Amino acid sequence: MFRKKSAVMLVTLMTATAAFVSGCGSSATNAGSATQSNSPAKETASSKQPVEFNFYFTGSQNVKELWDTLIPMFEKQNTDVKVKPVYIPSGTGAQPTYDRITAAKQANKGSGDIDLYEDGLSYVTRGQKDGLWDTLPGDKIKNLANVDEKTLKDISNLAIPYRSSAVVLAYNSDKVKTPPTNLDELYDWIKKNPAKFAYNDPSTGGSGNSFVATTLYKFLPEEAIHNSDPSVEKGWDQGFALLKELGKSVYGKGIYPKKNQGTLDLLTSGEVDMIPAWSDMVLEQLAKGQLPKTTKMAQIKPGFNGGPTYLMVPKLSEKKDAVYKFLNFVLSSEAQAVVVDKMHGFPGIKLSNMSKEIQDSFKGASEGFRSFNIGELDKDMTKRWQSEVAAQ
Repeated sequence: MFRKKSAVMLVTLMTATAAFVSGCGSSATNAGSATQSNSPAKETASSKQPVEFNFYFTGSQNVKELWDTLIPMFEKQNTDVKVKPVYIPSGTGAQPTYDRITAAKQANKGSGDIDLYEDGLSYVTRGQKDGLWDTLPGDKIKNLANVDEKTLKDISNLAIPYRSSAVVLAYNSDKVKTPPTNLDELYDWIKKNPAKFAYNDPSTGGSGNSFVATTLYKFLPEEAIHNSDPSVEKGWDQGFALLKELGKSVYGKGIYPKKNQGTLDLLTSGEVDMIPAWSDMVLEQLAKGQLPKTTKMAQIKPGFNGGPTYLMVPKLSEKKDAVYKFLNFVLSSEAQAVVVDKMHGFPGIKLSNMSKEIQDSFKGASEGFRSFNIGELDKDMTKRWQSEVAAQ
């Protein structure tokens, strides 16, 4: 299932790439969930009928294609479970799904018929604060042992990191012979090459969000990237002043495309020569011939943000045992080989659990990205960006 070419590209194209890290989390209890998880009556109303659970996820088309492959594989091996996928296209927003889980809990209506949910670290930590997620049991999900222990500890075992990616600089190597290696060099390049750099509106995609956050936190202590206290916002002034200054040098003297794909389209057309982008999106589009062969990637130091995408189980789901079985499959070497092949990124489990071919293809990969965990401050960041940078 694994295309060696894709993984080799990941190593050879990037100057520095990712390690498996995650943002800090705090402990959370699972009070009140024992009744649901230990009561199989609702799951097995008929021993002849498979237990069906609802899986909500969002993302680009490649995410949908991944689950369109993995779910049938799982169901073929586990005829007693049926997964009902609910795909929310990228850009339409995952917030309504989260709100539905929260509202159902508050109304004492279980999990709102959502049994498995996919999203990023911010929703793991928000759900931890709101008491939404199940603490995942190692005795029922044996393959949790394949995940890096530090990653699970950081999120208090409230989610499964099933794949990983990083934000990098993607650039036209015909035009950019020596890419920037740090933020100061990047800002200098932007100013010296007006209209040849673009980043997307941070509220519409993670790559633009990463560029903004990385700029703001350049002027703060390193530990601030794991701090969600509102007092941190006082240190954003210098970063926002820089972003406002850069506005006259970016594409269109202050035009910020929508979504991650918006900036990739500008790079493809040759309108710009450099952008921040997700490594998996770049690799996928290179493999499909959608990006010019001259496109290369580099990571700066300290790195842009990156990290895993997570699967969370609502604490009040009545289908937990079926979900656990599916999660155990997702963390298997077989399923993770499909993740690497389809998503052009890092597996969610330790490389030592993967085939030798995949392990060899990642040789030379080193630490590159950082994991930002600023919680609700992200909303304030994008709101302030809209008023002080985009609206200038």
